[in-house]
Amino acid sequence: MGFGKGLLLLGLACALGNRDLGCRIGLSYNKTIKDCTDINECSENPPACGSHSRCINTIGSYYCQCLHGFIQSSKNVNFTQGQGQCKDFNECTDSENKEELCGPNGVCNNIIGSYWCNCSNGYTNYSAERTPCSKLDCDNFRAEKKPTQLLGGLANIMSMMRNSCLALSGTGSKVKLDGDALLEKLFTETDAMLSPGTQNIDESVSGLLTAVEKSILFIGPQLKDNHTKMENNKIDAQIAVQRGTTRPTGDIRLSSEYAYLDTDWTTAAGTGKYPGFAVAALLSYKNLESSVNRSFEMVKGAKENGADPSYQVFSKVVSVVVSNPSTQKLSRSVNITFRHLEDIEESTNVSYICAYWTETGAWSTDGCSKQDSNASRTICTCNHLSSFAVLMALHPIEHTYGLELVTKIGLTISLLCLTLCILTFKFCRSIQGTRTTIHLHLCICLFIADLIFLAGISQTKPVGGCRFVAAMLHFFFLAVFTWMLLEGVQLYRMVVLVFNATMRPLYLYAVGYGTPLFIVVISACVRPNGYGTKKYCWLSTDDGFVWSFFGPVCLVIFVNVFFFIITVWKLAQKFTSLNPDLSNLHKIKAFTVTAVAQMCILGLMWVSGVFLFQEDPPVAVSYIFTIFNSLQGALVFIMHCLLSKQVREEYANFLSCICTSQKKRYSDLSTTNPSSSQSQGSKSGQQTGESQI
Repeated sequence: MGFGKGLLLLGLACALGNRDLGCRIGLSYNKTIKDCTDINECSENPPACGSHSRCINTIGSYYCQCLHGFIQSSKNVNFTQGQGQCKDFNECTDSENKEELCGPNGVCNNIIGSYWCNCSNGYTNYSAERTPCSKLDCDNFRAEKKPTQLLGGLANIMSMMRNSCLALSGTGSKVKLDGDALLEKLFTETDAMLSPGTQNIDESVSGLLTAVEKSILFIGPQLKDNHTKMENNKIDAQIAVQRGTTRPTGDIRLSSEYAYLDTDWTTAAGTGKYPGFAVAALLSYKNLESSVNRSFEMVKGAKENGADPSYQVFSKVVSVVVSNPSTQKLSRSVNITFRHLEDIEESTNVSYICAYWTETGAWSTDGCSKQDSNASRTICTCNHLSSFAVLMALHPIEHTYGLELVTKIGLTISLLCLTLCILTFKFCRSIQGTRTTIHLHLCICLFIADLIFLAGISQTKPVGGCRFVAAMLHFFFLAVFTWMLLEGVQLYRMVVLVFNATMRPLYLYAVGYGTPLFIVVISACVRPNGYGTKKYCWLSTDDGFVWSFFGPVCLVIFVNVFFFIITVWKLAQKFTSLNPDLSNLHKIKAFTVTAVAQMCILGLMWVSGVFLFQEDPPVAVSYIFTIFNSLQGALVFIMHCLLSKQVREEYANFLSCICTSQKKRYSDLSTTNPSSSQSQGSKSGQQTGESQI
């Protein structure tokens, strides 16, 4: 009895001290936390799942999964140790798509856990398992004569790649280089080729870029690792490779010191037949920017105010390479972030442009646009792949504020002076005649031309309005020169045809307005798009259209010079005659001097105008044209009004009448009696009014 009681007490103590009996299967009692914890069956030795499998632990249990290329005997995806082991899966005989595993030019050979494609000659699996046979076009590496002559190293690259391609396809040497060794040799040849200095011929650079891109596409599938980085003194490469029987998905982000690529595997693999791998590479050339700092003729979209900027390559040249054969029009654009060569903020005269290097050896912006930019980097978005760089556009600094200020002040003064000229020539009776009629209409045309110039020369939108402004300026400035020609003809007639110097106004109007109208109508019919440019509402310089104005102007100047020479010669003869009419001769001499001065002012203005309306005119020319154009009305007023004795007398008489009338009114008001102020004031007002009339 005593022994039984002791045994009972001992069993009770054991039960209280070890509670494993209370934990369910797969758990064990932890004395530290005094609770049941999971048993990790996957860490047991030997493994619970056996070979060719992986073990996944769960709370209180576990399950097994076969590795890729193996299958559980009962074909279960998840199983435990007692349910069977993993064995090799013969893809060559048991796969549903066994005919497509290696393609029509390969034979499937099963190996433990995988399969191998034995390819026909001309085809390869890139020495990789589970990779179908792809055709190798080794003629891609056939060196062309012209680039090879220009770059000796390029021939070495093309020859090396061609020999490797033939060896891989089974039609050449049996000695094969693995992908990493081939990539290293490519970099060595590229470094040696770029080391001597800058290549000065665009076609050579295009050949180099194309050869390296083709080589990367050939080498990429042969690389051992999924991500390879290689760098030397001339080039930096980041290469990513994905292999498998299904197309890869997900993002691709490759970066170097000079650029960052953001795309995805769907873009890299493409939508065509999947070859069992996809390649994406970012290549950064460290010293190639100086070799391609030219050929900007195809760059678009950087004009400001109609002016073309100057360009320079402002980043390292970067090539983006993917295995997708259709890279000319991607379904999803790729983003490339470039590091600038220097930190410079964008401004009114500096902007950044995304461009690519074409096969013809020139920069182009087609299919590329700038997404964002700051002082140190620019993000470009492109819907095709090539070699890219950021271009810095340097816009000419325009002195617009000073020119606008001078133009507005000068033209305002000119318009006021021309108004005084028009009133003078219209109402001064003592100077009426053919010459005054010519001056009147010359000033009217110049007034309208200056007014349109002030209000509309820079109003390039809408296009139709700009063309109308340009046509009006064409007409009225031509009319100014036509009336100036008539003045030369009139001076000639005054000296040569002394007794028949007058001309009928109808003839003057017909020539003065009809000739410029005829020229403008013909010009508009021949080329209506010639009126208006992107910068000014004036005549286009394309195809010489602007000479529909400068041609007649030059003709007028030459004819007037001829008339003035004849006039001066005849005047000299008359001054030396026995009985010269000195008063009349001095008058004609004064007329000639003012006419010559007027021709010089207008002529000099449009001589500078020839250069002003070209692209990127010199600043000095802009100011010369602006000053002459702004002050010509004031100069016409000085020469034809203030320097004329008759006009000055008319002004004096007019001012004296005003002053006398005001003085008389003041006198009448001051002598009026208070008692009769109302009647006297009324009387005085009537007298003053009669005097003014």
